[in-house]
Amino acid sequence: MTEQKPAVLREDSGLLRVRLDLAYDGGPFSGWAVQPGLPTVQGVIEAGLETLFRRPARLTVAGRTDAGVHARGQVAHVDVTPEEWEGLRRGRELSPETAMLRRLGATISRELDKADRQRHQVPAVVVLKVALAPPGFDARFSALWRRYSYRIADLPELRDPLTRGVTLWHPDKLQVDLMNDGARRLLGLQDFRSFAKPRPGATTVRELQRFDFERVDGGVITATVQADAFCHNMVRGLIGSTLRVGLGEKEPAWLLERLRARTKEARSVLAAPHPLVLEEVRYPDDHEIGSRAEETRARRDGSVREQRL
Repeated sequence: MTEQKPAVLREDSGLLRVRLDLAYDGGPFSGWAVQPGLPTVQGVIEAGLETLFRRPARLTVAGRTDAGVHARGQVAHVDVTPEEWEGLRRGRELSPETAMLRRLGATISRELDKADRQRHQVPAVVVLKVALAPPGFDARFSALWRRYSYRIADLPELRDPLTRGVTLWHPDKLQVDLMNDGARRLLGLQDFRSFAKPRPGATTVRELQRFDFERVDGGVITATVQADAFCHNMVRGLIGSTLRVGLGEKEPAWLLERLRARTKEARSVLAAPHPLVLEEVRYPDDHEIGSRAEETRARRDGSVREQRL
């Protein structure tokens, strides 16, 4: 699927940009992005928006998640006319934000598979917040960073059946100190081609700001991965390779060697998607939103040109 660049909202367009804060269980979906004939998070929400506004509505998202990956802190935006925004009230004494939050949640629930809703009793996609975005806001390009978590139970006594949908049950004990030793070597502005699946016309240069592992919840390992942005499969590629270090198969320095090779290893394995959760997307203060989006677009375009040389 060819990646579409989000439209830049012109100040004289007459449109309003609406920010949506979202959470979802990625298990029932084939990822975020719309795919013909497959259930996707974007597809469900856009179908709800089309029902709400009686026209196709296009979403731009902070970060497209893979199949089976979850989110607690996803952010997207959609552009609407002032008439559509005010019309959400339907003559009631509600703010457009509250009206859209309630009505979009209801339409999304109807779009979700009935059997799934009956089984779980709650929708797999929840709209947490609706708000008019500040001038220049772009859910994708205005973001300062995205943060993911990844849970691993590497001992039999840590395997909780009630959290199996968001936890990797690893068969062998992992050495967290070795994993952290290798992970810290990857921090900074780097080309992560070795750990990702490049998209046509996109750069693989990213700034990895945090990558560490910690035992919490009585021993469960939680990985935290934070970067200005992520390439396709990048988080799962990083964690899958680091698990080999934790098992003692590879030395910590091997991760940096892989990074510098700038090519995927034949034996590279992606970590399973179900423990991966997009926890948070951070944006600058409102007065810096627009300049951040312009800066990010310019940097990405420059990185793509540099990679092609």
